Amino acid sequence: MKSKKRLAGQILGVSPYKIIFAADALEDIKKAITRADIRGLIAIKQITKSQANQQSRSGARKIAAQKRKGRQKGKGTKRGSKHSVVTKKAKWMSKVRAQRKFLKELRERKLLTPTHYRALYRKSSGGYFRNKRHIKLYMAEQKMIEKK
Repeated sequence: MKSKKRLAGQILGVSPYKIIFAADALEDIKKAITRADIRGLIAIKQITKSQANQQSRSGARKIAAQKRKGRQKGKGTKRGSKHSVVTKKAKWMSKVRAQRKFLKELRERKLLTPTHYRALYRKSSGGYFRNKRHIKLYMAEQKMIEKK
């Protein structure tokens, strides 16, 4: 039977280990000698090849579920450079927008004079301030806040 599997494997273009004989046709298969005989048995589905082994997605689904919960997202799983997730420009834009929004709020509440507002706005555009807290500290040092 080993030689039959080898022959069938050559005909079907797969490993002999992937060849499956039908249980009820073992007598016919034993009688088959030539390649033509084996081809005939393949045609009537008494000799078949097993399906290609497909990769299971169960592991991938488990990981995806964990990621939806916020797990497995630490520094160890990040790939790419330091700025590949949030680029330098995106970081800069969000920082400057937050600062400008804060300054606008102060101006609307009349806590900043137009000259102070303009000076702070220019400084924030120039990258002088690290964050909103830094602006507050600077304003306190320079005594820019107007009390009502």
